[in-house]
Amino acid sequence: MQKIPQYLRRVKGDKVIWAVVLLLGLFSMLAVFSATGSLAYRMDQNAAHYLTKQVFFLGVGMVFIYLVHRINYTHFAKWAVILFAISVPLLIYTLFFGATLNDGARWIRLPGTSFTIQTSDLAKLALFMFLARMLSTRQEKIKSLKQGFIPVLVPVLAVCGLIAPANLSTALMLGMTCCILFYIGRVQVKHIALLALSGIIMLGCVWGISKATGWGRAETWEKRVSNFMGKSDAETAKDDNFQMEQGKIAIANGGFFGRGPGNSLQRNFVPHPYSDWIYSIIIEEYGLFGGAVIVALYLVFLWRSILIFRRCPYAFGAFLAVGLSITLVFQAMLNMAVVVHLVPTTGLTLPLVSMGGSSIWFTSFAIGIVLSVSRYVDEEEGRRKAAHNKPLAPEKEPIVENETPVLQTPKKIPAAAVA
Repeated sequence: MQKIPQYLRRVKGDKVIWAVVLLLGLFSMLAVFSATGSLAYRMDQNAAHYLTKQVFFLGVGMVFIYLVHRINYTHFAKWAVILFAISVPLLIYTLFFGATLNDGARWIRLPGTSFTIQTSDLAKLALFMFLARMLSTRQEKIKSLKQGFIPVLVPVLAVCGLIAPANLSTALMLGMTCCILFYIGRVQVKHIALLALSGIIMLGCVWGISKATGWGRAETWEKRVSNFMGKSDAETAKDDNFQMEQGKIAIANGGFFGRGPGNSLQRNFVPHPYSDWIYSIIIEEYGLFGGAVIVALYLVFLWRSILIFRRCPYAFGAFLAVGLSITLVFQAMLNMAVVVHLVPTTGLTLPLVSMGGSSIWFTSFAIGIVLSVSRYVDEEEGRRKAAHNKPLAPEKEPIVENETPVLQTPKKIPAAAVA
């Protein structure tokens, strides 16, 4: 019998999550290759040019997942503060000096290269790592408004406020995901309502400043909501809804089992079939069945992450796993909801599936952290079984100062919160 390679034996963590990541990567390569045929022709490139780039990005992403999942997740508690401190100035720089697309400054270009990164991706990762640390160290006083909630509220408002002017959909998604994480972290519901109210006020301020000064994207937001509600005049709606209509045609052409891989017709008409609207191409080629498989993969990822959350003996790891997984799956659901016309157009991509570079790498880093928590849980349970179910003392090195162990005090994080 052939021996398993050493590097494969070092792959730990939840095997189901590994399988989900590999399947999403496979869907990505198939869909990107099909969706970029016309783009490659217009750019005078080889038909496999963009597929090659996507394979490279996914390959590097898999390396990131492997390397990160080998790191003890307790180290991320220290790194969270550094990443958060870096992400805020980067968001400010991006807001005023970032590369612009569709009237939104969302990217910064690395000096001396043509490579760009979307700083909101780094900010998402840093924010949830930082919140996991804050929530885990403040469980004893999390019910207090001044000592518990305000310190975790300020980072959320700061990040969302800096992202909102150029990328409102990401800011709203972050705010809603943070509300879920706060509920799981035992924050009082009235305090979560305060976060929602703060978000509404901030949204009104951003919209008002944009309308008054002409700086920002208020007109774009209004147009998207009007188009979604069918209140735009016919001539304007015809131009603005072109992408939506072409996406609907693609979905209608797909039927139940689709037209088959590489047989999409609407990829030649949908303006961005390889990024925001790649889900419509997947449905056209693989049908409603293929679209349902994509939804199921993200839900399985969330389910396995919730199991990790419930098994993790410490609050920091539990919050890390559930926070990062919820934001990833929430983004996926919003992207697919836009494509099937359940919500207004946002601009969010489909994680690990849409063509991309830095977005895939930041997503891979987040998945690696989830798998790092899973690896720790599996190893801890393995030690318990090896000792004939005798309870073991926790690791000597504290995970976070003053952190609350979840298994020792289960009332701190009610299981019903994620059941």
